[in-house]
Amino acid sequence: MEQHGESGERAQFRSMTEGTQEDWALIAHDYVGFAAGLPDRVMTHLKLLDGDFGGFPIDRMTHSLQTATRAHRDGRPESYVVMALLHDIGDTLGSYNHPEIAAAILHPFVSEEEHWICRNHGAFQGYYYFHYLGADRNVREKYRDNPHFEACAEFCAKYDQSSFDPDYDTLPLAFFEPMLRRVMARPVGGGALSAMEATAAKHKVPA
Repeated sequence: MEQHGESGERAQFRSMTEGTQEDWALIAHDYVGFAAGLPDRVMTHLKLLDGDFGGFPIDRMTHSLQTATRAHRDGRPESYVVMALLHDIGDTLGSYNHPEIAAAILHPFVSEEEHWICRNHGAFQGYYYFHYLGADRNVREKYRDNPHFEACAEFCAKYDQSSFDPDYDTLPLAFFEPMLRRVMARPVGGGALSAMEATAAKHKVPA
């Protein structure tokens, strides 16, 4: 099945050393269309958290929504709120390193500090429960000298660890979807997308 934005044409090389300008124009064209569908794919994956409790008082989707709701109501910028929404999206495929999965998805779209918070929130969240599992609750201290230490500690204290309340007035996913689409509409600085767009524009691909 063809993905959104595909031209229907295919590059002709069998190894990249055989690639031509025409091949890469086709690939660039399809890449631009495929990249535009990223928010849809993220939304689909986020919904996998719905109904997944894992023993917690609320399911992972509600926890994600509640974390984002608290951040939004505290006046955080959209990129921060989207980070809060997606901070646990890696739970399904990154059960042993979920913060890294979420951080990798968010990296092109958020600030350095927001990315760092997402990538390291697992260690900081552990302050609230690692000791119950026989682990060191102060493992976060290894990051004490990092300039984003306090920001990550604050994220966990104010939004993450407190968002397991079944009675909290949590906003629905529909409220955050437009925000997510705005934040993920384009990578900060363009990155690979800008190069692909330029190539696709310079070397037109027939519709």
